[in-house]
Amino acid sequence: MNFEEYLQQLADPSVRLKASGLVRLSEMTPEQATQFGAVWPTLAVRRRRQVMQELTDLAEDNVDLNFHAVFLAALEDGDAQVRLEAVRGLWEHDGPDLIPALLRMLDDQNAAVRAEVALALGRFVLLAEHGKLRERHFQEVEAALRRKLEDAGEVEEVRRRALEAMGPRDDAWVRQAISEAYESGVRGLKVSAVHAIGRSCQGRWLPLLLRELSNEDPEIRYEAALACAALGDEKAVSHLAPLLADTDEEVRGATIAALGEIGGREAKELLLDLADDPSPSVQEAARDALAESDFAEDPLSFRDRL
Repeated sequence: MNFEEYLQQLADPSVRLKASGLVRLSEMTPEQATQFGAVWPTLAVRRRRQVMQELTDLAEDNVDLNFHAVFLAALEDGDAQVRLEAVRGLWEHDGPDLIPALLRMLDDQNAAVRAEVALALGRFVLLAEHGKLRERHFQEVEAALRRKLEDAGEVEEVRRRALEAMGPRDDAWVRQAISEAYESGVRGLKVSAVHAIGRSCQGRWLPLLLRELSNEDPEIRYEAALACAALGDEKAVSHLAPLLADTDEEVRGATIAALGEIGGREAKELLLDLADDPSPSVQEAARDALAESDFAEDPLSFRDRL
């Protein structure tokens, strides 16, 4: 079956989607991409959604598969769910050529799509902080995210994701935006402020995070634990210790992971104490965290384990 015949089969809703066929959409040639682009709009909405979900799952399971051409074509789809999955599918695409399309989609009519796009733009903020994105590209991204963040008429979810995306940028206006969101009295904005602090990796926020580790809201405790991991300051370890007995399973998991990321003698002792925990999942998480801590301290020591 040649590629054109496969596309005809793909468009037939009576033919079950198979991974063996869908992999043919990986690394398409320019000619194949053109053929695909002509056929794609003719597929029923339900079929297009199925294809996007299957391709996203395949790409997550196999890093050698590259469906970027499909996802790029689907950014212009008439269905919001398809556009959303297309943005998610491009999570590894960090070329600046993607920025113009994402900036246009930041004004998408669907709020969920706008929120996902804001998150996607966050990786370009991170690249800029690492000196891997030209300033002119970053300025476009920053201006667009700031506009969304400061738009009081925008839905909360989009504003939250814009704040999280800008988290890595150590700039006065970003710090102010984080502080305002944290103090806003709006739960969702506060959660995103703590998340953004973690992405900032700035030690100035540590006292705030230590307070939030005892917040009555488990989502805030969870984000605070992850943020402590990102900061990597051993002063957080004693404050994290009580969360190992937290009533929320996700908070416990984040705490265990954080101890592994931070490392140090005290963190290791806490993790070793979990070896006899009655929960097998906690024991496994503790072992993984200890391995992470050991690797961070001495990557070369792992050569003998391979």
